[in-house]
Amino acid sequence: MLRKRLLIIDDEDDIREVAEATLELTEDWEVLTASSGARGIEVAQSQKPDAVLLDVMMPDMDGPATFAALQHNHATASIPVIFLTAKVQTADRRRFAELGIRGVIAKPFDPLTLGEQVRELAGWEVAVLAQ
Repeated sequence: MLRKRLLIIDDEDDIREVAEATLELTEDWEVLTASSGARGIEVAQSQKPDAVLLDVMMPDMDGPATFAALQHNHATASIPVIFLTAKVQTADRRRFAELGIRGVIAKPFDPLTLGEQVRELAGWEVAVLAQ
């Protein structure tokens, strides 16, 4: 199975660092990071990640604007995007779902289950060892 490549776009250094370390150690994924929506779009275009974990609340270009830009670019439109946010009310989730994202992971997230949540929302199958 090919190693998955995940892009984390979040303006908070601590969030990026914890998520990156956790996913590299627990899932053995290649984790790319960006501290802004604009930089995240550049990384997504050049590196073609298998999925994007995207913060909703960021200065300058927020998550929904970043997602829209990714969707309008032929090179990145098919990449599954998962929002990472503290805004987890039903109305927020409904609005996010209407945008076409794959799902939402609530902040603060549990580092021990983050990989499982990303796998499930991205639709990645877990490798099962034959007995």
